Amino acid sequence: MVQDSKNKLIVENRKAYHDYYIEERMEAGIELAGTEVKSIRQGRVNINDSYASVSNGEIWLYGMHISPYEQGNRFNKDPLRDRRLLMHKREILRLYGIVRQEGLTLVPTKLYFKNGRVKVEISLARGKKNYDKRDSEAKKQANREIDRRMKDER
Repeated sequence: MVQDSKNKLIVENRKAYHDYYIEERMEAGIELAGTEVKSIRQGRVNINDSYASVSNGEIWLYGMHISPYEQGNRFNKDPLRDRRLLMHKREILRLYGIVRQEGLTLVPTKLYFKNGRVKVEISLARGKKNYDKRDSEAKKQANREIDRRMKDER
């Protein structure tokens, strides 16, 4: 995602890139209360252990933690409540079919503001095995070492 004046990145789920192969990304709106949006503006949100699922023709986000807004008093919602994502019906049905047939997972990878509204990037992801994680970590270390040596030669 290109960072421009209309899109402001709030949080990125780096753990998802470590644990999954990301195959496809989609943008979805998210249904929030006013105090939740204010808390998100302060950056008090965590999507590391969250996932999405389709049920009854709707797509829901589970496990996203939005800390209570300090000045919100009685209007604050439960920090770990399930939140509905807003997508077109045909997109939801397509995702449902792919997840059921291919055994993929729906993982939120980014949370950002777009034109003043909170959006979440949902990714179709395939789980990595432990040896895949070690391979990708070894490649990353090798690339860092190559970059370090190239920098030293200059």
